[in-house]
Amino acid sequence: MNRINPVAGGGALPAGAWMVLSALAFSLMVVGVKQVGERLPLAEVVLARALVSLALSYAMVRRIGVDPWGQRRGLLVLRGLVGSAALFCVYAAVVHLPLAAATVLQYLYPTFTALLAWLLLGERLGRRVLAAMGLGWLGVLLVARPMASAPLPALWVLVAVAGALLTAVAYVSVRRLAESEHPAVIILYFPLVAVPLSLPAVLLDPVLPTPSELLWLVAVGVFTQLGQVGLTRALTQLPAARATAISYVQVGFAALWGWWIFGEPIDVPTAVGAGLILVATLISLGKPPGKAGSMPSARKPPVR
Repeated sequence: MNRINPVAGGGALPAGAWMVLSALAFSLMVVGVKQVGERLPLAEVVLARALVSLALSYAMVRRIGVDPWGQRRGLLVLRGLVGSAALFCVYAAVVHLPLAAATVLQYLYPTFTALLAWLLLGERLGRRVLAAMGLGWLGVLLVARPMASAPLPALWVLVAVAGALLTAVAYVSVRRLAESEHPAVIILYFPLVAVPLSLPAVLLDPVLPTPSELLWLVAVGVFTQLGQVGLTRALTQLPAARATAISYVQVGFAALWGWWIFGEPIDVPTAVGAGLILVATLISLGKPPGKAGSMPSARKPPVR
């Protein structure tokens, strides 16, 4: 089934530049979440992000002329539910943890994806993936510092890890959906499900945002969409492992914004833990010798 990627092609920038711009956009997205998340309910932040994304995604689907409802609607809805749950976890971690730590923990998703692809898709789980999982969890321990005098809150570390796991589940479902669905339809279903999922919680506990908070809420949605565009453009031109290595610059951006805007210090354990999780990520995304299709290919990019 031949499909045209809705955002690929026509870009004058090289793939690496698109990946860096994507990482910058996603890092600014989490800045917006942290700016408003301490006063506004989390469901309200998710709803605002979903409404902006829904409008932009629907306009994209209409522009390229594909059926917005797709073919495998049950799996599309399930992807939206899992993705929405992941978003709640990721946003909660961003609000309650330092930006750098929350971003590092989110990058556990490739090792989880490799494990789930083995369990659900029958893909090979070799020694390198097992080694990657060990390195990844060692990185988590260094970031969380459970034995230190000032460890990160265990609850929110677990929430961040849960967000990475749910992200992996969403990515595995995307791999299934990519066999029959247009990427723009997969992107559309995420906010299509997130809006009705978060709306009841917002109606039960509404908090009127200030004008500045309203701007940040809109910015969260816009930066998310810009990040997705840059990610998809880059992944149509780069192998997944190289693209993910470049995308790790998001950790650097998050550390910079955390230090500059929120006064969050950068310590050695977090930096070392980030390095270990980066190595685990690259190992997870590497293709085993003589085995095709180990992880998402450049032609079927993941959808955030």
